[in-house]
Amino acid sequence: MATQTRPRTTRTFTISFPPELAEQVDRAAAQESRTTSELFREAFRIYQVERTRLALAELRALANREGVPDYSEEDIERFIHEIRTERQAAKS
Repeated sequence: MATQTRPRTTRTFTISFPPELAEQVDRAAAQESRTTSELFREAFRIYQVERTRLALAELRALANREGVPDYSEEDIERFIHEIRTERQAAKS
């Protein structure tokens, strides 16, 4: 009977650190009772959030330079509600 293999749910990366930095990584993981993999997953999530925040800040600055209004969250919610209402009315 053939054994079915499941696709992997993770990928493995190999990274290199100088010894001093590797010791800091090991200490940080131990202090937080995490594996090194968990530590790096969290670090990458934080990296992604920061990159997104910077990209949004650049877009806001560009919009301000171009004279695009700075909409509040309430404005956006109102716009979404208006568009959804218009679409529902068009379907009827």
